[in-house]
Amino acid sequence: MAICPPSFDLIDPILFTLGPVDLFGREWRFDLRWYALGYIAGLIGGWRYLVALGRRGRLWAPAGAKKPKSPYTEADADDLLLWAAIGVIAGGRLGYVLFYQPDAIFERPLWIITGITEGGMSFHGGLIGVALALLFTARARKIPLFRVADAVAVVAPIGIFLVRMANFINGELWGRATDLPWAMTFASDPLCLPRHPSQLYEAALEGVVLFIILNVMTWRHHSLARPGLNTGVFLAGYGVFRALVELVREPDAHMPEALQGYITMGMLLSLPMIIAGAWLIRQALKAPPVKA
Repeated sequence: MAICPPSFDLIDPILFTLGPVDLFGREWRFDLRWYALGYIAGLIGGWRYLVALGRRGRLWAPAGAKKPKSPYTEADADDLLLWAAIGVIAGGRLGYVLFYQPDAIFERPLWIITGITEGGMSFHGGLIGVALALLFTARARKIPLFRVADAVAVVAPIGIFLVRMANFINGELWGRATDLPWAMTFASDPLCLPRHPSQLYEAALEGVVLFIILNVMTWRHHSLARPGLNTGVFLAGYGVFRALVELVREPDAHMPEALQGYITMGMLLSLPMIIAGAWLIRQALKAPPVKA
């Protein structure tokens, strides 16, 4: 139960409510939360930007290349939206259960589905879900995997930013206690301590900064002409930023006591991203740019 008045309470986590109404003899209501809206807006905004990138053939080849064209069509992007939405939701939820609530698999398996309304999504699980969606779409549409993955990497920070801002509005995933002047209290904190607003740190680094880096690479340096480069920068960049913010996020309660205060699940899950991203960057820079 919330016992602490939050520092920031200008925005209600629930955007609007429908109901309650009597439906089939039961009371029913629907709450649209900013958190859900963040996912919806991130998917739709990312899809429209993906379509825009696909319409600009000059971005997909080195400067001066003759008649360059995009490797995917608008129909391909439409198809990817559907599978990416499924991947984000299913992967995010299953990832949260596997990484943070593994006991639920055997103790309350139905909660894995029914409990989604209580929150509980994992970025790393969602990333795996989107990766599978990309693999499926690329094979079905006969598109080189890293060509479409590189475009998705450019637009992904949009959704990350929106969801992190929704985390902040919800007053969840707050950071460690601090006496810094911008520290905040959160209603869900039973200790009512001033804490790092780590959701805002992540929104800034994983959302805004990563978006700027990838878009400068794409629009000014034709990074889409080097398959795998944008994907590598996204993976490594997100991994590094997430690991840094984990230093000020509240430690995971389920981690072994000997590791608490030193390493978090977010750090462990980000390490493979950094390694894979660095490898992709190296391979992309070694190969000659694609000219068509």
